[in-house]
Amino acid sequence: MPTTIDSRSFKDVLRGHPRGEPLDMQILHRKGVPAQRASAWARSGWLDHLGRGVYAIGGDEPTRDGTLAYLARNVAGFHVGGKTALAWHGLEHDIAFDEVLSLWGDRARAIPSWVAERFPLRYQTARILDSVAHASMGLKPLLAGDPRIPVSVPERAMLEMLSDLGKTQSLADARRLMEGLGGLRVKVLDQLLARTQRIKVVRAAAHLAADLDLPWASTARKHSDRLGGSRWIAVSKAGERLDFR
Repeated sequence: MPTTIDSRSFKDVLRGHPRGEPLDMQILHRKGVPAQRASAWARSGWLDHLGRGVYAIGGDEPTRDGTLAYLARNVAGFHVGGKTALAWHGLEHDIAFDEVLSLWGDRARAIPSWVAERFPLRYQTARILDSVAHASMGLKPLLAGDPRIPVSVPERAMLEMLSDLGKTQSLADARRLMEGLGGLRVKVLDQLLARTQRIKVVRAAAHLAADLDLPWASTARKHSDRLGGSRWIAVSKAGERLDFR
């Protein structure tokens, strides 16, 4: 394969590619660009090397959404969830400008270092729902967002946020967030809670909803009672006692 750079060929191949979105070999192969040609373009400055098999158009800094679209193509089960999803739905107003992205997926160590260096994030592989519901229930792109980026609907995002209690989520902050979630869709929440396999999450939802007198408290309580057993008790990493009936 010739390795000389043809600027016209480069522009033709990459015409229409969104600025700020990384180029992986999956995309380049689809455009007829072999690895040798991509490496040649990188050596000549037409592409910037980000990581193994991943490039950016020369001088083009990856954007948040462009990078998330790349991850959605390359990480099984990838989606934006938890507090970030709540914020994107307009239900969390106190996330700072330099927000820590709450990202989820199925594969451990799936986030490349070049992503983490650019965007503060927390990535986890914990499964909230059972194996049937996990892959798709409660995941859809934002109406005004990139259609390639799956985002948890508010009901699933709330359950994901509660799963972080005792780890990165304080009870006081969870309570503050829950106060603004009275408008969750009862039918959607009912379907998700029926598939939620983590007792802590169901117990916490029922406990906080009752405490705050939220409209869907009886739905959460129904599922907590269905699970039976005793109360859920733990001590967080910060020494906070969590006690949910």
